Amino acid sequence: MTKILHTEQAPAAIGPYVQGVDLGSMVLTSGQIPVNPLTGEVAEDIAAQTRQSLDNVKAVVEASGLCVADIVKMTVFVKDLNDFGAVNEVYGAFFDEHNAPYPARSCVEVARLPKDVKIEIEAIAVRK
Repeated sequence: MTKILHTEQAPAAIGPYVQGVDLGSMVLTSGQIPVNPLTGEVAEDIAAQTRQSLDNVKAVVEASGLCVADIVKMTVFVKDLNDFGAVNEVYGAFFDEHNAPYPARSCVEVARLPKDVKIEIEAIAVRK
């Protein structure tokens, strides 16, 4: 049975999709852009955008009852691959902070992202 995930701790979907789905053994998040769910604001800095996107992914994963350590795969979409170093630094610190293993990951440069943000991140988490 598929359960639709929704949390006020992540930005609401801005189109015909949901924040995530819980398939029972697996949770899939939609791509999370760096919108602060409380203020609707987007920071300018790529490091701050990266952290906000990761926090938004975390919120959706936690809405399923799972945690950061349950994330097994992430896909990172960046507007400028020159930001890879800054993204990587924040990304690694995020998983270290949560005492979580690093998941498998893809990182790709894209031409444009919703709301002209610099990063979008999606995740797959597994219920053990």
